[in-house]
Amino acid sequence: MTALLDTNILLRIATPNHPMHTTARNAVSKLQADGVRLVLVPQIVYEYWVVATRPAKENGLGMTPLEAKQALDQFFETFSVLRDERGIFPIWQSLVVSAAVSGKNAHDTRLVAAMIRHKIGTIITFNVDDFKRFNPVSAIHPTNV
Repeated sequence: MTALLDTNILLRIATPNHPMHTTARNAVSKLQADGVRLVLVPQIVYEYWVVATRPAKENGLGMTPLEAKQALDQFFETFSVLRDERGIFPIWQSLVVSAAVSGKNAHDTRLVAAMIRHKIGTIITFNVDDFKRFNPVSAIHPTNV
């Protein structure tokens, strides 16, 4: 089995004092122990960078670009990063229309399109509700791993 890790999982892992840090770490550890291949897509990396380098007073982690790169390098040693393929766009376009997606939810829809393109059936996320409208994928909260 292969599962996509949502950005919020990486952010919680990178923030040891966050109340959900242990939950995220434990979920990843259990999935790895169970032989699940955990992957990222470039969008997750971009989103992580944005939040990691944003000032803490603006709901970011306040990392310098070098610190964010080092954190990402550690994730890259542990998780595979799948390619951003041309075939993702038409899937995304079809999904936003068929599911009547609007606003910032289009970002999550792009993750679903990448999952469909790469044949990934599961995303591990703290935001399970954001993915309920998409039947081809299953969203699992880290506490349910």
